[in-house]
Amino acid sequence: MTGRPVEDENPIVPFLRIGPPPDRTRWEGWQQWRQIRDTFVPAPRLSLQEYADLSPKRRGLHDLHRTASHVNMRLQETPMSMRVSNLMRGRLENNAVKFMPGTRDGLMVNGGGFQGKTETACSAAAIFEDLWRSIHRQVLPGQLQLPGTRDVFVPVGYCRLPVRATPKALCKTILDIYGDPHPNNLDDLIRSVRDAVRDHNTTALLIDDVTRLRLHRGDDQDTLDLIRELMDLNVTLVLIGVDIPNSGLLRGAYIDPRTKQWVFPDVKRGKSHNEAASTQTERRFDMVDLDPFDYTTPAGITAFLEHLAGIEDQLRLFRSFDGMLTTGEMPEYLYRRTHGIVGLLRRLIEDGCTEAITSREERLTPELLARTSIRLGNLADLDPEAGEVPEIPPNVQPPKKPRRGRNTAFDDHGKQRAADG
Repeated sequence: MTGRPVEDENPIVPFLRIGPPPDRTRWEGWQQWRQIRDTFVPAPRLSLQEYADLSPKRRGLHDLHRTASHVNMRLQETPMSMRVSNLMRGRLENNAVKFMPGTRDGLMVNGGGFQGKTETACSAAAIFEDLWRSIHRQVLPGQLQLPGTRDVFVPVGYCRLPVRATPKALCKTILDIYGDPHPNNLDDLIRSVRDAVRDHNTTALLIDDVTRLRLHRGDDQDTLDLIRELMDLNVTLVLIGVDIPNSGLLRGAYIDPRTKQWVFPDVKRGKSHNEAASTQTERRFDMVDLDPFDYTTPAGITAFLEHLAGIEDQLRLFRSFDGMLTTGEMPEYLYRRTHGIVGLLRRLIEDGCTEAITSREERLTPELLARTSIRLGNLADLDPEAGEVPEIPPNVQPPKKPRRGRNTAFDDHGKQRAADG
């Protein structure tokens, strides 16, 4: 038996997406994404001979399937993302089983642009929701969702802060998660948000791009005050942003020397959006950083190599080989091109694979990647002023002559195999 696809005239191409991608800022889109997030099946591994034996049509489909495999690589955990995931899942679970009313400690996920903050946080929230839904099906069968009614079970809500944020805009963004109408005035909007979170049994609320609040406008400060007060809804608030410590969001906050948490004092009476704010405790957040790979320590180099090995295992290039990304000059070259930023590395590999297929080189080399620019795609929904668009390192030319002998930084990772071996 070989991995060669069966020749047929079936018009269905299972690896192509039908319709637009899921919109995670709506509960229906979030559920669609949660259920399909790990279901993509990559292209089968074919030899060049098996590929040559296919009809022209099937070769074209297989090339398209290979391309789809390269742009839909699975999310790989890194030591940095594991730290974020573990803290976030633990926080969500702990807060979800608390019986007493009151504020729930929140979480801030901090990092640079294209470092995987959103995907890491969403993945952790989806894993929690898988568990939470499983528990509720055992405890409350038949009460999770009533078709045609408003009170759909929405354990996790995800939204993005508008670029020009105001309390009204934030409320409307949260109500859009549930598909609820927008009242006209702010008091009614806030009341509707509170009702929606309660009625839909929302346990976790993720607010992305929170550092779009620059706090030089009164609306920015009012919006931040409203965000803090959402913690009174017995919901775990997860704020995701770029360079939170230097964004101004921590204005008025201090670190508790005992718990190492950021503490936000209560909003002063008269400015609060919550009538009961004066009776609430201070809001507390843990902040966790999602950093790029570190290439200055043995542990950092090892983590980067393991990440490259995971990427290499997902590639479908005919002339790839064990160690294509992890031996010789390649690891250092890839780090110099991306500064260890996961999103930039992913884009470089994606475009490099496209070039390798188009040019029929069918392997990745420093020379091929040197003529591949890192393209970040459509940036219309990103705010450069908030640091959401990272600085792209310039193209780095590979050494003119490969170094001989073993690379001392990678001695424990084996020798490169011959490309055609």
